[in-house]
Amino acid sequence: MAYLLVIVLNKTEKIESILERFIEVDVRGATIIDSAGMGRTLESEIPIFGTLQEILSGGKGKRPENKTIFTVIKEERTLRDAERVVKEELSNFKEPGTGIMFVLPIMDFKGLSPSLKEEEKSLKEHRKIEKIV
Repeated sequence: MAYLLVIVLNKTEKIESILERFIEVDVRGATIIDSAGMGRTLESEIPIFGTLQEILSGGKGKRPENKTIFTVIKEERTLRDAERVVKEELSNFKEPGTGIMFVLPIMDFKGLSPSLKEEEKSLKEHRKIEKIV
């Protein structure tokens, strides 16, 4: 089974370090989109959201838009490593408003790059064939 790891990142200054560390744990690709939360979207329509946002931000003004990271991960070990990276980078989500992370199972997918382990296996098989020929 594969997994979809989704991170809604309010601390957008952490995105580069998270993505760089993803490469180290064999996360080979991700899609990043600009996103905005419900409160930000509704604050101009429903004044209470703007007031709540001001209170929750400690008087620092409006919360900036966020980034959403999607990545499909084939192996559970890689998934756990990626989750650990995000938790470490975001201080285990202890600070309110940091973001959210969740995982969904994927039954089937197409077009995902091979993992490093799969590439190494393929290379070894290719070398065996070359020796035979």
